[in-house]
Amino acid sequence: MKKVLIITYYWPPAGGIAVHRCLKFAKYLREFGWEPIICTADNPEYPVLDEGNFKDIPTGVNVLRTKIWEPYNLFKFITGKKKEERIHNVFLEEEKPSLGHKLGIWIRGNIFIPDARKFWIRPSVKFLSRYLKENPVDVLFTNGPPQSTHMIAYSVKKNLGIPWLADFQDPWTQVDYFPQLMLNPISQRIHEAKEQHVFRWADKITICSDTWKKDLESIGAKDVGVIVWGYDEDDFSNITLPLSKKFTLSHFGSLGPDRNAKTLWKALSIIANENKQFAKDLELELVGFVGHAIIDEIKSLGLTNNLKISEHISRKETLERMHHSQILLLILNNMPNVNGRLPGKLFEYLASRRPILVVGPEESDASKIVHGVNAGYTCNFNDLEKTINTVKNLYDKFKHDNLPSNKSNISQYSNRNLTKKLAGYLDQINSSRPLR
Repeated sequence: MKKVLIITYYWPPAGGIAVHRCLKFAKYLREFGWEPIICTADNPEYPVLDEGNFKDIPTGVNVLRTKIWEPYNLFKFITGKKKEERIHNVFLEEEKPSLGHKLGIWIRGNIFIPDARKFWIRPSVKFLSRYLKENPVDVLFTNGPPQSTHMIAYSVKKNLGIPWLADFQDPWTQVDYFPQLMLNPISQRIHEAKEQHVFRWADKITICSDTWKKDLESIGAKDVGVIVWGYDEDDFSNITLPLSKKFTLSHFGSLGPDRNAKTLWKALSIIANENKQFAKDLELELVGFVGHAIIDEIKSLGLTNNLKISEHISRKETLERMHHSQILLLILNNMPNVNGRLPGKLFEYLASRRPILVVGPEESDASKIVHGVNAGYTCNFNDLEKTINTVKNLYDKFKHDNLPSNKSNISQYSNRNLTKKLAGYLDQINSSRPLR
């Protein structure tokens, strides 16, 4: 069986969505002729932990762990946080950042290049350059962010000539938060130069949406393939939680300043003021990090009694609650690159078979996928009239026990079929390498 070394920062016990891209690939690669070997960080600073993810690790898979030092204690000191606090996305922490927070972000962008895991690169390159001479593999696979994984493979590829596929969950210099890094001109050029190293040295590049593929190609990336996020059929086989008796609109994942669905909150408030029964039936469920400004805004609109907020919950409970909800909210980032944003939860929403309400552009890749399988509705960020009418329509269906359960074929988005696509790319670059 051919061997692929997967270099990924996120690996169990990591929780959240980021860990699932490589974890699900590793779970199914053997079915398509590839033995995964994992290289991950030793004692990393994960923002979220979930022991339930261990069940997906293939039996007997070889997991290599290399030393990492992460500067989060420095960030906590600068921003006044406690040592035991876990750091989530630094751009979600505060709607009105303190001077210390701004300083922390400036250091993150200008000193820790490409990211705060940069100190993982050198020990990993040293270890892998030695290990792979004695334990050869056929292909390298890296997944970023963090983009430091790509820098590890870049040096290993230069040292050993092993074919390399660089996979992007999010873009590098085109990611939505890149302008918030407060880069000086020299730091920006360094980021851009390192990104170009990846484009030149990787034998294949993959990214998770069609729009972002075009964006990468516009700055010089070649041979770019698309592998979207997906859903794992196994995760949905034993969910029996019944539907909520409330008119539940649920969002799963972080809600920061760029995902404040102001028009939706206003629409819900307007309908609740018009219809007392709607006000009694409505439950707005937000699961995950929610910015204080969003909570305050929802409460200011008179929806305090309708709001249900939960901190991080296990993946198992997350999927159960998706099935339990009447409507699943997909709130996109209101940022310039929104059309390419395909949140990982979208595909789990599809697998939950509940109606999806996309808040974002009609022309976004997410909206096209939802409408392509007749799975829901889209309301643009600022279209109040359409948002009100759409919610009223969904509520009317709810009251008549007529909310549709999507029956469309979505198998193209299963993790098994997406891993088959990845294996095809691995075969492609492996077959083109010179004979050893």
